Amino acid sequence: MKSKIKRILPLLLSAAVILALAGCAADGGTEAQETRVGTWRTAQTITPFYYEMFLDTEIEVLPFTNPGDQLTALLAGSLDMTGTTLVTAIMALAQDEPIVMVTSLCKKCSALVVGVDSGIYTEEDLRGKTIAYVPGTMHHLLLLSVLERAGMTADDVELIRIDFFDMGIALQQGTIDAFLSGEPFPSAAVLEGFGRILLYPYFEDELGTINAGMITTRDMIESNPELIQDLVNAHVRATQYLNENTETWIEAAAAFGTDIDIVRFSMDNILLSYDIDDVFISNTRNLAQKMYDLGMIPHVPDVEALFDLDFLRGLHN
Repeated sequence: MKSKIKRILPLLLSAAVILALAGCAADGGTEAQETRVGTWRTAQTITPFYYEMFLDTEIEVLPFTNPGDQLTALLAGSLDMTGTTLVTAIMALAQDEPIVMVTSLCKKCSALVVGVDSGIYTEEDLRGKTIAYVPGTMHHLLLLSVLERAGMTADDVELIRIDFFDMGIALQQGTIDAFLSGEPFPSAAVLEGFGRILLYPYFEDELGTINAGMITTRDMIESNPELIQDLVNAHVRATQYLNENTETWIEAAAAFGTDIDIVRFSMDNILLSYDIDDVFISNTRNLAQKMYDLGMIPHVPDVEALFDLDFLRGLHN
């Protein structure tokens, strides 16, 4: 059965958005620049599209297809705030980029999927199997954690690099035995009958459920803290609104191009969030250490320096 998930405006969209934003930034102009926020068009990153409900000022929410492009646009001054994954944020922090995370965006969203006829029923059954992954992502690190807990390393399985959009097809065709990715792909595999969830890889003593957050720059915090406070306030209220109006959330997410039944099935594995507590920071610290151990970053950065929790506390009101 063909996947019901549609690929929405792939890499060309991100490139076009960045070029357009750069042109606007270079153009200048006499009018005040509209507030711009970046995110993805997915169920788990939908919150910024609802900021306008809780703001008195004009806002433009721009869709991207990967967190790297969002970071580039933010650092270029073309965005005031953007979503990004914790992995991308730590990479930027390790490179001394002046970014600050002011609120979380989503948690959970990942699953380890195996073929229905793969014969895999426990983590130990993964030994010798072929598993699809994307290097340098949160899902890659979660997969390594699963293997480690089962007494294995990457050498005990065959890892194949496959794009997230293509993992389901590869599993359906029998090219791979398993994959670990984010929603909605695990839910699609289950509903379309060729996949089975082996586990949701959330280990509180390691990475927990952390996934993505909203970042801005240190310059924005210093030059316009009132705007950042307004955006954080809007994020909190939009998160609460969507969590309280699940059907609205489901229908809006389905409008991005994913079958509504798949979106609805995935809801139990998606958590829209805004809080950043001690556990969140501790798990982020564990993530940075794992990234260093894998050679993804040159050193373990000061993770506490990534966060500014004053806006969540409302200290800039």
